[in-house]
Amino acid sequence: MKTRPATLADADAMSDVLDEIFRVGKRASAGDAAMVREFYIEDPDRVCCTVMEADDGCVLGFQSLKLVRAGNIYNAPVGWGVIGTHIRPSAARMGIGKRLFAVSLKAAQEAGLKDIEAQIGADNGEALAFYEAMGFHTYRYEDTNMCKQFKVG
Repeated sequence: MKTRPATLADADAMSDVLDEIFRVGKRASAGDAAMVREFYIEDPDRVCCTVMEADDGCVLGFQSLKLVRAGNIYNAPVGWGVIGTHIRPSAARMGIGKRLFAVSLKAAQEAGLKDIEAQIGADNGEALAFYEAMGFHTYRYEDTNMCKQFKVG
């Protein structure tokens, strides 16, 4: 397995990851390639978007980190980073999230971010446990999400 920056050529495979997550009920909606390109790969606020690729080239998951600006859809504090982790359920428990987070954390440090927020569905115990294991702590609630903060510095 290897991590690398996401490219436009990954949009279909990343969409497949989101679809697999949706099919097992851990995501509210599926995602098509156009949405992946716009929201993850080409987003102007992107700090980084990293894929984890299996030896055979299959995208097992990806993680995005974006700079939070005024009026953001997350209601997160301006100047923070907001992170999203998406891993195929069929590839769970393989250390993918941990390896992706190492890349995102380095990018956050290089971008001068002091804090990162993750919004996780309050009913998604696996994701909550993952982010807590990475050092995130709950600091607020947003609708049905728990918002976790990671201090970068």
